Amino acid sequence: MKSIKLLGAAILATSLYASPALSADVDSVHFLIPGGAGGGWDGTARGTGEALTKSGLVGKATYENMSGGGGGKAIGYLIENAASQQGTLMVNSTPIVIRSLVGRFPHNFRDLTMIAGTIGDYAAIITSKNSPFKNFKDLAAAYAKDPRSVSIGGGSVPGGMDHLVAAMAMEAAGADPTKVKYVPFDAGGKLNAAILSGEVSAGSTGFSEAVALAKAGEMRILGVTSSKRVDAFKDAPTLKEQGFDVEFVNWRGFFGPPGLPKDKADAYRSVIAKMYSTPEWEAVRARNGWVNIHNPGDKFTSFLTEQEKVISTLMKKLGFL
Repeated sequence: MKSIKLLGAAILATSLYASPALSADVDSVHFLIPGGAGGGWDGTARGTGEALTKSGLVGKATYENMSGGGGGKAIGYLIENAASQQGTLMVNSTPIVIRSLVGRFPHNFRDLTMIAGTIGDYAAIITSKNSPFKNFKDLAAAYAKDPRSVSIGGGSVPGGMDHLVAAMAMEAAGADPTKVKYVPFDAGGKLNAAILSGEVSAGSTGFSEAVALAKAGEMRILGVTSSKRVDAFKDAPTLKEQGFDVEFVNWRGFFGPPGLPKDKADAYRSVIAKMYSTPEWEAVRARNGWVNIHNPGDKFTSFLTEQEKVISTLMKKLGFL
């Protein structure tokens, strides 16, 4: 099997964190979520807000879902309304790099204020509990027999991250990654509905999005892109243990509007750094199976600049650029 890895420096990024203050360091944060309910961005923003408020680091957190353009609508809104959005943090992830590379929207991470990268989420290939596919080997075998009979849905646009993960997995199985029948949906909620209804054979999604449904018995996780089974749901097999050498972790983090004053940006970075040492954050992280990846400020910029190079090379290899 072919070996495809996209872990990079993400897991190597570590920090020491201070204890949280007894009173709120930041009065409030408004989280802008570029996709619909039930997706990875939604879960990351709400989980982070939960930890920050319950730990007392932030007084109040509010949330706004703004779907459209694979995240482009929210990015454009934050840039165009920068002066009135200084209390807003937008969550994003690897797609902000991918979408800029393919020219799907005119902006990129450099147009925003870099607050911090916060976590990594493995990817998962999932299907419904009633599916004939018991593991990724079964899905790969069906694809090898008749590629047109196998469709893989995702919560991002064609050429986006979920598509990229599906292509990586199928290439590792010896298939042509450019021929994968990919069906896009607007975020995880609609993807899950399509999987459960049988509209698609399987789905490519974030591991944290799949965990709750898998634990409830609604979904079956066919394979995870981690090097070993994740503690949050050890019943889920890795792709590697099934003979498909694929590793991938999707970073997620937060951005402020352009021109955000340094003291405001530093305050956000400070509460995020303090969050890691709180039991409230550990409860959220463990529940979702996330990996702590802390890249504040300039480190975040350097990390994404490097990832841009790695993703560009991979997308060219897979025929997406």
